[in-house]
Amino acid sequence: MEAYSDPAHREPWNKGKIVGQKAPLRLKDIWAIRIRLQLGHRTRELAMFDLALDSKLRACDLVKLKLRDIAHGDHISARAIVM
Repeated sequence: MEAYSDPAHREPWNKGKIVGQKAPLRLKDIWAIRIRLQLGHRTRELAMFDLALDSKLRACDLVKLKLRDIAHGDHISARAIVM
């Protein structure tokens, strides 16, 4: 006999899990991440991490940035407007 699973009575994927906003990173955690990236010579990731912290952009907005959004020719913009 086959077991019948009724989709209306399926258990939610997040049952028993804490949902909602995560706690912000603590200062010691931020520095630990920075040091690991520096020791690993991961310059790109370090720049992205610093940009994310400084701009307070969400990850989905950060990865959509183009070079033209932060640089004009050979010069990196000191400020940018985020809309």
